[in-house]
Amino acid sequence: MFENLCTLPLQSDIFATALHPCEALLAVGLASGHVEAFRLPGQNSKDGRHSTSNDGKDTVESVWKTRRHKGSCRSLAFSHDGRAMYSAGTDSLVKYFDSNSGEVVSKMLVPSTTPVTDAPTLLHVLNPQCLLLATDLGALHLFDLRDGDSLRKPSQTHFPHLDYVSSITTLPASEESATGLPKQWISTGGTTLAVTDVRRGVMIRSEDQEDELLSACFMTGMGPKNHRNNGMAVVGSGSGVLTLWDKGSWDDQQERIIVDGGKGGGESVDAMTKIPEHVSRGKKVVCGMGDGSLRIVDIIRRKVDRSTFLRHDDMDAVVSLGFDNRDRLISAGGPTVKIWDTSSGLPEENESEDTGQEGLEEPGLGDNHDEIGESDESDGGNRERAKRRKDTHKGKLGPMGAHGILGFEGLD
Repeated sequence: MFENLCTLPLQSDIFATALHPCEALLAVGLASGHVEAFRLPGQNSKDGRHSTSNDGKDTVESVWKTRRHKGSCRSLAFSHDGRAMYSAGTDSLVKYFDSNSGEVVSKMLVPSTTPVTDAPTLLHVLNPQCLLLATDLGALHLFDLRDGDSLRKPSQTHFPHLDYVSSITTLPASEESATGLPKQWISTGGTTLAVTDVRRGVMIRSEDQEDELLSACFMTGMGPKNHRNNGMAVVGSGSGVLTLWDKGSWDDQQERIIVDGGKGGGESVDAMTKIPEHVSRGKKVVCGMGDGSLRIVDIIRRKVDRSTFLRHDDMDAVVSLGFDNRDRLISAGGPTVKIWDTSSGLPEENESEDTGQEGLEEPGLGDNHDEIGESDESDGGNRERAKRRKDTHKGKLGPMGAHGILGFEGLD
């Protein structure tokens, strides 16, 4: 079962978190524009696994803190090896900095395809060579990380959605891939899901789901019969429903799991993360809900675990979820972060036979030193998301005309 190890209070609401790929290091981006890095507690156990100490001596240590953005910090991402970090804020700046010290290396303005200033929604490191930046206006910019130590103009720009991009999930590389690096990803925005390829651009946009799609993760080793290794996307919606999508059948969802079924629609699934299989003894996800609760869903059995009830907060929605390198669940929402121990694992359930699954700067951006002080802009988590919502024009194509492009051969 999950056990709450500690609650970390912060000076303002959290908008973004990022977990180091190799170390017990957590970074948070706040509504005040501050970014802070924390060293999480823990030690190696005798069997080589990681565990937290119960002697009360372990603490969460602040490694560094800075005012990174003049507005709120909307997104954070570690580089593939964890040595660098990227942040994006409502001041329309993206900054690249050292993850150990927080020192800025370079910065750039968020590109805009219109006279209107565009603001970022997400940063996502696809592989060691590619950084993705999504924006309020539905743009998805690709940056080639092989260009050196400074952020430059994007190498590609696509428009997979008519609304702001709410999630990005990497699709694993195929066995035929020469490099072994992922080159495709799924994204959600407004009421659609889209698949984009580094080499071919936007490949397909789904049908209108008539429900806002907010979060997603990809489950390997699942799929229709005779295609168990195909993989499946799990997508959380604004009405409290998880939709299941078989890889390659991206035009529409195949199944639904009701996580919260309140009248007129349940609580929104604002965040989601896959539980490591050695912890879950199966294929399960944790859903962060709009009411601050955490729900565990068994994807194989298509069931919500009613025996485990967790709550991050009584007032604020869960904005992010993730597992650190020591298999601890990290939840964030409102002005707090919570760390959950999973060392005892989850109760094992029998699978149904029918569903069993096998240094340069842009002109005018100032110097590379961040300010320390109070923010001149403060956003509320739910208010921010509502503000970014725009009217979706049903049946209208985006600038790149993504819908209906099907049937490519040799795709990852």
